[in-house]
Amino acid sequence: MFRKATIALFIMGLVGCAKPTDRGQQYLDGEFDQVLNQVEVVESDKLKDFSHFSAQMEKVIERSPSMAATYQALYRQVDNWVAQGGDLSELDNFGIEVAQMGGGDGYGNVMFTGYFSPVIELRHQPDDVYRYPVYGMPECDGQCPSRAEIYDGALEGQGLELGYSASMLDVFMMEVQGSGFVHFDDNDELQYFAYRGKNGHRYVSIGRILIERGEVPREKMSLKAIDEWVSQQDEETARELLEQNPSYVFFKPQDNLDVMGTAGIPLQAFASVAADRDYLPMGSVLLAEVPQLDEAGNWNGQHVLKLLMALDTGGAVKKNHLDLYHGMGTQAGIDAGHYKHFGRVWKLGLQGTKTEQPWVAP
Repeated sequence: MFRKATIALFIMGLVGCAKPTDRGQQYLDGEFDQVLNQVEVVESDKLKDFSHFSAQMEKVIERSPSMAATYQALYRQVDNWVAQGGDLSELDNFGIEVAQMGGGDGYGNVMFTGYFSPVIELRHQPDDVYRYPVYGMPECDGQCPSRAEIYDGALEGQGLELGYSASMLDVFMMEVQGSGFVHFDDNDELQYFAYRGKNGHRYVSIGRILIERGEVPREKMSLKAIDEWVSQQDEETARELLEQNPSYVFFKPQDNLDVMGTAGIPLQAFASVAADRDYLPMGSVLLAEVPQLDEAGNWNGQHVLKLLMALDTGGAVKKNHLDLYHGMGTQAGIDAGHYKHFGRVWKLGLQGTKTEQPWVAP
């Protein structure tokens, strides 16, 4: 699932000399020079929850023989380590090697954002309410039309409409996530719309636009904040904001309801992340202190140690930044929209396999 990870584009990195801690930043390991840094041990006193790893592992082994050929030995050894207690001091006894991510600030603080699979209501035919189309991929002569041109009707009459929504923003947000579930109101059918392609125009964050215009404070920016702002505007004002992002995403209906990542593997909520494949190739195993948030989207002072897999990518997900998949639906969207917090992350490898020396970038 190709994604632009808009939530990530709302986020500013650490700046200046101060060392803030309001978003879960920790400064426990000194300074790092690289994205991936060799370390001998993992020292963490966080609560452990490895319950999602096994299901995600089995999906990889089942769906991707090529990925399994590279990673299965590591997966099985990690699973064995978990079954025998998951003691961090015992990793070396299982032949598991560790590289710590340096963080955007060089102090090990890796940015976590979140994404999800939206569910939007569609109808097969337009009416006065359901009048915003979701499009399949056109055959463009050169560059495809911009968002503003598409909103002006540039794709009409080509038979590309996959359905019609009552909300321009809902369609936009499904584009941002790169895929989503649609419920057809007229026949009660649930379908998964996967990413098919984009129009080739540059991506612009509407969250950043709202911040720059003084419409939403930077510290309050989230998907929920955007939704609330748009709901208070007339259609012309909302459309003008969306048109600031000329990029447009096209979809293709799928026969099954699996949410697929870039790696072609069904994603399990809270077990998979989008990552920079220059450092974390698809299938990589990560041990991560994942920041925990309260209902208001604030860090609650806790991290939970989890096992994650890199199975997706995103245009904004580079180096010391992970995008955590939160699952499907409205609540998943609210939770993912608040995520712009920090945790420590370690990449795992297994001696004697292609995954050894995880501190060496591929």
